[in-house]
Amino acid sequence: MSLKNIRLEVMQFLEKDIDTLIEKYLIPVDKIWQPSDFLPNSEGDHFFDEVTEIRELAKELPYDFWVVLVGDMITEEALPTYESWLMDVEGIDQVGRNPWGKWIRQWTAEENRHGDVLNKYLYLSGRVNMKEIEKTTQHLIADGFDIGTGRDPYKNFVYTSFQELATYISHNRVAKIAREKGNKQLAKMCKIIAGDEMRHHNAYSEFVERIFKVDPSQMMLSFQYMMKQKILMPALFIRESGNKIGTAFEEFSNTAQRIGVYTSFDYVEIMDKLIKRWEIDKITDLTDEAEKARDYLMSLPSRMLRLADRMKIPEDSYQFKWVEAATR
Repeated sequence: MSLKNIRLEVMQFLEKDIDTLIEKYLIPVDKIWQPSDFLPNSEGDHFFDEVTEIRELAKELPYDFWVVLVGDMITEEALPTYESWLMDVEGIDQVGRNPWGKWIRQWTAEENRHGDVLNKYLYLSGRVNMKEIEKTTQHLIADGFDIGTGRDPYKNFVYTSFQELATYISHNRVAKIAREKGNKQLAKMCKIIAGDEMRHHNAYSEFVERIFKVDPSQMMLSFQYMMKQKILMPALFIRESGNKIGTAFEEFSNTAQRIGVYTSFDYVEIMDKLIKRWEIDKITDLTDEAEKARDYLMSLPSRMLRLADRMKIPEDSYQFKWVEAATR
């Protein structure tokens, strides 16, 4: 039997538990938070006062903070690209008629709230150039999203396990900075977004755990493949108006590292956490090739840590079109 057919069989075997996993990791619409819970009530008598308060508190936040918040929002707003990518994974029905499609639709519905609330907050803050942000968002969706995983569910679930944890870290750190600057409402907003991301990380990590139990060697090789090629962040493909794909990523990444929102050390720590969570050192019944892959994975965090130690981050901020220079 071909590897593709084996993967399809595994996906069909796992899909019987999707309803249980949805109940475990996703929250019903009537119980979960909505963007309006964190934004001024446009029907209320105090709407303009609440907007004024947002704008005043926003003045206390530094330039690099706004760059990171904008980049995080743009990444969240490119959700249509991520949904279409996951719907095309082997074993997931492209129009969502099987249980896996049900998971993707409901996961997307939860994720959709993140870009929505951040977009509205940025608009009300008066500290960013919304038209330039909107152009970047449209570019990111229109340009597409190729992370080198193909349609392989094993590789794609490694990616989502990693990426959801990375997003948790980023939103959580942004919340911490906002809180330190006295912006409790923004801090609460980003903190609760981070909570969603952690739940989603736990879900995709459990998908991988379940695959390890039924197809350990191929899952191990897929994990090795993803770590060898490195996890490409969705923000890798962002660009400002008039520039080429990905031209903004390096400066955005430098900014996130400079203020400690997401660093190369975080990347290594996520890798190490996945290795420990999936108990890579204890998995049995591996082929010789998969055993070598395990050895590679076990030694990788320490090697990557040495590289992270040597990395130098530019001290000067880059002038993005998204954020006015006056915000400095």
